[in-house]
Amino acid sequence: MKAGKRSASFVAGILALLLLIVTACSSPGAKTGNEAQGGTGKPNESSGEASSGDSNTFNLWLGWTATINNDSLIQKYWKEEEPGIQVELEAMQGDAMTALNLRLNTGGFKDAAIFSRSETVKNAMIRSGQVMALEQYFEMPDKYPNLAAIPKEYLERMRDTDGHIWSIPTWFDQNPDEPWPGWVSTAWLVRTDVVEKTGMKLEDLASLEGIESFLKKAAEQKDESGKALNPMGFLMDQNDSAGWNDENAVLSAFGVTTGSAGGVIPVEEKNGEFVFLYDDPGYKAAYQWISRMYREKLIDPEVVTDKKERYKEKNKSGRTAMNVGSFWNVDQTIWETLDGPTESGWYYEPIAFPKVNGVESVGYNQIVNPYPGYDVYISESTKNLEAILKFLDYTLQPKAEMQQIVNEGPAGLYWDWIDQPLGSWKYIDEAYSGPRNSGDAAQKATVTPELYMLASFNYEWYPWWNNEVSVAGAAKTQKFSKVIGQMGGVRTAHLYDTITAKPGSLWEKYGPELENLRKEYRAKLIMSKDDAQFEEIWQAFRDALEKRVRWSELKQEWHESYQALVQENGEY
Repeated sequence: MKAGKRSASFVAGILALLLLIVTACSSPGAKTGNEAQGGTGKPNESSGEASSGDSNTFNLWLGWTATINNDSLIQKYWKEEEPGIQVELEAMQGDAMTALNLRLNTGGFKDAAIFSRSETVKNAMIRSGQVMALEQYFEMPDKYPNLAAIPKEYLERMRDTDGHIWSIPTWFDQNPDEPWPGWVSTAWLVRTDVVEKTGMKLEDLASLEGIESFLKKAAEQKDESGKALNPMGFLMDQNDSAGWNDENAVLSAFGVTTGSAGGVIPVEEKNGEFVFLYDDPGYKAAYQWISRMYREKLIDPEVVTDKKERYKEKNKSGRTAMNVGSFWNVDQTIWETLDGPTESGWYYEPIAFPKVNGVESVGYNQIVNPYPGYDVYISESTKNLEAILKFLDYTLQPKAEMQQIVNEGPAGLYWDWIDQPLGSWKYIDEAYSGPRNSGDAAQKATVTPELYMLASFNYEWYPWWNNEVSVAGAAKTQKFSKVIGQMGGVRTAHLYDTITAKPGSLWEKYGPELENLRKEYRAKLIMSKDDAQFEEIWQAFRDALEKRVRWSELKQEWHESYQALVQENGEY
């Protein structure tokens, strides 16, 4: 056993040394397309052409683990029909950054690589000197019209100080001014059958006072076994995060922003100042309300200790009248499997965030980032540049249904419209849909590599909001997401939503402990026996923020990172 540990440490040390050597010896920037062919390093201004071979094949390295079958039906379509390109896929092995560093240290990837957008990945690619600068190819509308059609605000924020763009962006919103809100799921969900039994109407639940009246009346109702209902439930999952937990539905009602676009902490700009999650007065007020509801037995008494499976079982069996949080946690299968009002799950409906006295607007629990989610890097040594560019110009056509076409092929092949284009759709080939929906990764890989992220999307049409359903309840989830997205808890990302932890930063050091504090004190706050104890626990939480995670210093470092990003990219 000791020998094994020593061997692993030795290998890790060698890899770290190799990385330092390569980083120290690599060029300060990678090469342009022409320089990769042994040219001057300038873009191909004279010809305006991609000069790398005439092959119709290229290798695409995926920055994640996946089951690969390069004879899949969709890849055959790409090769034999459109765009006439054979794409040979290669999946990542193990941890992404470890695999990337090892590949860059041992000669790089063959042709192209796609990674989820990351500053760490971008910096590693550029430092390696093994990728092309690609800015010229976004300015050739005659040859690559869809690369040229990428919204300029995305491309301009990708330029370095020398004007180079080092990747082709993918998986972005085609309309950054009116982005698709995503799968919005954080809401207040109530059972309409229970509302009816209490003699109330949904409009009576528009205020916090109305919610409290409903919870008191719901506590008097019985489930099918004769037990009193739990008026309200939510999941306190130990694996959740500050930006993703069920209490955020309550925090939104109290005007607290809990979402971010990958940032280290939810932040909102209010009256010209940045207000951090735990400093927002609404954060304390929301937990005061939850604590009072808990003491008055209007919240499931087991909420602090329930496991996910137990929580879902209570919802399925009809033990709970109202849930706050994500409908994924409630478990959407309790209505998706029904074809009518045969079980309690059928009656769930989302309602607007209740109005809270003194709160002017709902807090944002989901931040929509229309900016690219993935980047395709091209090797400076590829001999298949034209094939890569032609393929991506195909996948990045600005059509609403393009992600569906990339994922499943064109309409009429393996799927088709039920009523009209950009309406409902269904699979039309059982030989395709059987393996596709089998739940078996190897079978799915025989028909599609599922590379929707090579395309882009927009709000006009989203495939998984419009697919054919076999039972009526299956359509509820899409409906819920659309409705919740219009309730005020969603906005487009700003630069300040994207501040990440830099290597060696205080956020990197103390971020995990900050999460531990949140989880530790949310339980204590909810379970406080009276208002006086709540205040004591709240003050202890504030003290712990300073003593255990250096809260003031974390915020100062955040401001410095933000100012640096503004200088580099400009605000948005």
